[in-house]
Amino acid sequence: MSHREVLRALSGLLMVLFAAMVSSTVVSVALPQIVGDLGGTQSQYTWVVTATLLASTASTPIWGKLADLYDKKRLLQIAITIFALASLACGLVESTGQLIALRAVQGLGMGALQVLVQVIIGAMVSPKERGRYNGYLGGVMAVSTVGGPLLGGAITDTSWLGWEWCFFLAVPICVIAFLMLSRTLHLAETKRTDVKVDYLGATLIAAGVSLLLLWVTFVGNEFDWISWQTALMVAGSVALLGAATVVETKVKEPVVPLHVIKRRDPALAVVASLAVGMAMFGGAVFLGQYFQVSRGFSPTEAGLLTIPMMFGVMVSSAVAGRMVSKSGTVKPYIITGTVVLTAGFSMLATIDHTTSLWFMGVGMFLVGTGVGMAMQNLVLVVQNSVPLRELGAASGAITFFRSLGGTIGVSVLGAVLANQVSEKIFSGLAALGIDVSGGAADASSLDLDAMPAPVAEVVRASYGDATGHLFMISACIAVAGFIAALFLTPIRLRDSVDIVEEIVVGEETVLGAK
Repeated sequence: MSHREVLRALSGLLMVLFAAMVSSTVVSVALPQIVGDLGGTQSQYTWVVTATLLASTASTPIWGKLADLYDKKRLLQIAITIFALASLACGLVESTGQLIALRAVQGLGMGALQVLVQVIIGAMVSPKERGRYNGYLGGVMAVSTVGGPLLGGAITDTSWLGWEWCFFLAVPICVIAFLMLSRTLHLAETKRTDVKVDYLGATLIAAGVSLLLLWVTFVGNEFDWISWQTALMVAGSVALLGAATVVETKVKEPVVPLHVIKRRDPALAVVASLAVGMAMFGGAVFLGQYFQVSRGFSPTEAGLLTIPMMFGVMVSSAVAGRMVSKSGTVKPYIITGTVVLTAGFSMLATIDHTTSLWFMGVGMFLVGTGVGMAMQNLVLVVQNSVPLRELGAASGAITFFRSLGGTIGVSVLGAVLANQVSEKIFSGLAALGIDVSGGAADASSLDLDAMPAPVAEVVRASYGDATGHLFMISACIAVAGFIAALFLTPIRLRDSVDIVEEIVVGEETVLGAK
């Protein structure tokens, strides 16, 4: 495909990627109202989020492998259809149970779209040229991830729309993208007659990951970190994933190519992606809560205040992508990105409930800049190391580990936040002479308007001061990503879509072009 043809197809790909990624964040602000209108419980509230997360993360490597075995364009069209129909149905539900079930179906489509877009871009252009296109990809991911809550807040605050439009929003985008891709996406597909899907491996991976994510989601809230539930779920997950590893080493077409991710560069890229995912998603998800609870801003205002992070990702991903394509090297940009990411989180680690918004804006901009330079280029490292026939499985694997890292980061940092807030509220109320023995220090209540002014101020200060601890942990996690990036080999990105041969030149490995 020529550059013009790639850009035309890319427009449709970016549209469906935006729809998929924004659907996971746009409902975050509206969810209390949604569950309240449907008469749901706190447990169901959690499951509305968990169902999508489980289906999306667990199915990602499976969709990636299917892209290696079957027509990529047809798979993308199926994924768009699943996602659009599920989104439409989510806006028409009459009970929380229906919403949970349909959010799981929506998660299947979401996971498929996230990995298939990256696979198809990899099948259209060479790794060297892919850098500049990944800049567009990073920009869309930034706008959807950070701008989703802003959009959700605006929809929720608009009386003539209603929360249903948090789901309906994706439908027209998907329809337009489907029609565009039907006309513009033309891939050279090679028919394979020896296709055999690894159903056993896929089932074991999905079950093991789902059990692990269930533990990560509920530990610290529904049960303690050290408990029989933890022992049972962790042991079960380890057993299932261990069995999946055995299966994957024996089958002809493994869902997760272990021979790829155990190589030095893909393995290091996976570790760095885990770290970046944990730091980015785990840290950034609590910024909205900080601005609303600690600083008293509305949902829409809280979304606007996160624009520096979104701007940092958009600018750095576009600039770094073009520089990667021009130079053919990727390691310097990943290292720089992890350093900037660590610096940004180190700044945010010093915040409390009175920190200057300008200071926070600089810190968020640095975090966004670091993510934009590192995240998509880590995918490029893995894609550059595999032949075209394994592109889907390799892309699915690194996307899966990044999502898994983000999920674990959110859970762990959420548990730390709850513990820190509870302790600070307890000590703050005790200093006011309020008896806290009856559970007044419970940090689960966020109805600040119903609290006496002195108590509400204690809660606001507690959330603001505790959030800094989360970013200190995020900074330490980002350092782990920096260390992994340091050990990457200084590869040159190949000019061909597929691997032809490897030539050693000095200390660099150059993948020869056709």
